[in-house]
Amino acid sequence: MRALGAVSVLLVLSLAGLAAAFLRPGAGGNDPRVAAAASDTSVGEFTPVNPPRPAPELSFASRDGKLRHLADFRGKVLLVNLWATWCGPCVREMPSLERLQGDLGDRLTVLAISEDRGGARVVEPFIAQHRLQHLAIYLDEDSAAQSAFHLRGLPTTFLVDGNGRIRARLEGGAEWDSPKIRALVERYLPAEDTSGGIIKTAAPR
Repeated sequence: MRALGAVSVLLVLSLAGLAAAFLRPGAGGNDPRVAAAASDTSVGEFTPVNPPRPAPELSFASRDGKLRHLADFRGKVLLVNLWATWCGPCVREMPSLERLQGDLGDRLTVLAISEDRGGARVVEPFIAQHRLQHLAIYLDEDSAAQSAFHLRGLPTTFLVDGNGRIRARLEGGAEWDSPKIRALVERYLPAEDTSGGIIKTAAPR
């Protein structure tokens, strides 16, 4: 009986160890599919980063294969959206990101960086299927962003100010053009005057 009890204890401990390995942040290596699948219906919370921290150095490719860097967009307010075609919440939030970019124009630059390892081969059909016309979509086939931003899952979105600092983040999907989320984003944007010009203002501290 003692031997049977010891075996039972070892079995329970082994199962607990396996569960911890799959549930801890970062499980799944450089592929956040485990975390994304575990929260497939989740809606993220827009969380300020205080104090702001510098965005990481990051390289990615444009759809025509040109190398781009996050630093290339210094001076613009960015919404860096890390996504993939296989990620359910990513697919669901993409139309609202498209509408947000269309509505805000030059006041905000959405960088939708695909983490698909198939690159343009899988992303181009997705763009055509969803009729995405306003979003700037880029490719990160090597999943460099996952390490640079310490991702726990997809989608994850960072708001980066014109000085290259991360001001807020959102893990999970969102309705980006909903009144609540849009109001939070607009707090960090330059104000638009009634004549259609843009008044440069400092983002909230």
